[in-house]
Amino acid sequence: MKRKVTIQDIADELGVSRNTVSKALNNNGGLADATRERILRKAVEMGYKHFSYLNTLSSISPSANHTRETENREISLLAAAFPDHSHFASLMLDSFQQEISELGYTMNTHRVSVKNLKAHTLPATFRRERSAALICIELFDRPYAEMVCSLGLPVLFVDGPAMTRGCRSLPADQLYMDNSSEIGGFVSAMIQKGKHRIGFAGNYEHCQSFFERYTAFRCAMMFAGMPVRESDCIKSNEKEEISKRVQAMESLPDVFLCANDFVAMHLIQAIRDTGKSVPEDVWICGFDDSPESRLILPPLTTIHIHTQIMAFSAVHLIMSRIKEPNLDYRIMHTQTDLIERESTGGKREEVSG
Repeated sequence: MKRKVTIQDIADELGVSRNTVSKALNNNGGLADATRERILRKAVEMGYKHFSYLNTLSSISPSANHTRETENREISLLAAAFPDHSHFASLMLDSFQQEISELGYTMNTHRVSVKNLKAHTLPATFRRERSAALICIELFDRPYAEMVCSLGLPVLFVDGPAMTRGCRSLPADQLYMDNSSEIGGFVSAMIQKGKHRIGFAGNYEHCQSFFERYTAFRCAMMFAGMPVRESDCIKSNEKEEISKRVQAMESLPDVFLCANDFVAMHLIQAIRDTGKSVPEDVWICGFDDSPESRLILPPLTTIHIHTQIMAFSAVHLIMSRIKEPNLDYRIMHTQTDLIERESTGGKREEVSG
């Protein structure tokens, strides 16, 4: 049986440190673009577990004739809000754009305005005749998403509208990070440490990922035989509402699990405003592993999204859909990892050079 390629194998092959390879694979920043690119290419070449399937992209790459047929055609990005540097999609889209360019495609971004959302119209910059496929980011309005699906083009949603109240899945390919596994493990670990009263913060109807994180939290508590106090759950992403809810609480839960890092940061501030602190009085866990999660005090326990594998998965889903438009729709989840820091009693991370 062929031995699995490890991070250390890649490091030895390139003559760099294991930490440098880990930074490149996990998009943790601090590396020159050329160094990161060299490491990622070597990972693909050596068949590292996250990237070994990329060698199959040649089977869905456009042929010379196909390239001529689709010359000047684009993968159109529709976004209701442009992701900033702190958003996981920012790094993902950088890698995505680079990969599709090598396959003969360009990516153009089209902002979906509030007016577009209300009228169910496409941005004025969008040209259907130029578009080979659509990729949708931060597009959580269900009626608008359904309109996009009706255009007759291949569509990929990176996250999407929440499937609450019996809503059916969209007729499109969908890509998510794994929103369940690490949350289930986190809740179990907290209970083992004697933290039985666990709350949730974040509007679980905001998007499908938030809904999956909330569902994973509820399921983990149920399987552990632990009750969920509804008064310990804050259904909001907004700083002011979170503060109001915390102020109204007679007592705080042992732990708050948050829908993302920014909800967690709002919550930490709201707790400080009551005269209490993290982690002394309550533990906090976020989701996304944003750059800010490492910089705030205390550093935030969170769940890391591997943006590189999300980018490659997006390429695979879109290109295979272009080639085989009649494939059954697919929903894909990519690996996530719990990062324990001081906000849940973990040790402070060492800052590497």
